[in-house]
Amino acid sequence: MFAHRDVARSAIARVLRAGYGAGVRLIVARCEVRYTGRLDALLPEALRLIMVKADGSVLVHADHGSYKPSNWMTPPTAIEEQDGLIVVRKHADSSEDRLDIRIAEVLSDVTHDMGEAAALEKDGVEAHLQELLAEQPRWCGDGFRLVRREWATDIGPVDLMCRDEADGWIAVEIKRVGTIDAVEQLTRYLERRRGRAPSTARRAHARASRPPVADS
Repeated sequence: MFAHRDVARSAIARVLRAGYGAGVRLIVARCEVRYTGRLDALLPEALRLIMVKADGSVLVHADHGSYKPSNWMTPPTAIEEQDGLIVVRKHADSSEDRLDIRIAEVLSDVTHDMGEAAALEKDGVEAHLQELLAEQPRWCGDGFRLVRREWATDIGPVDLMCRDEADGWIAVEIKRVGTIDAVEQLTRYLERRRGRAPSTARRAHARASRPPVADS
């Protein structure tokens, strides 16, 4: 039995009616989240923030874990409603990823129109380095050749998309400081690339400086 079931159903119905292009919706709710797809994962019932973006992105955040969501689904998605449940589906080739969000109690439910988003402006170091490496991609690796700058994906653009001597895909991300987050970002880019074509894919990381190391 769900607590405040009528409230939960109302919140779900409004999410579904909002659809794409209706701003970002923020729901603070006690919920259970189950992911099925490439693997199975369960987030037990707890108080979480559910974010439904106008582009179809759905993110589930907890009050820990820094900026990373506990689970998420990137667009394009299909959002459906069942009894006390938000179902988010995403098809990739012959497989399906699915989030089942069981709502037990809604504490807050608001929608904000974010307006037109300004384009990302890179600082001088990253932008200049990207231009130089685009002109001479061999500095990223022997035999690399540029396919495109700012290669578009559903999670953001790849700085440089290249191919190597064996015609494998190389994603190059340029950062002022090299961190594990940049490596994870490259991994997500290459997952998109592998999903579009059965090809060999690798990653390269160009950095303008190293993170400071504390004295021991």
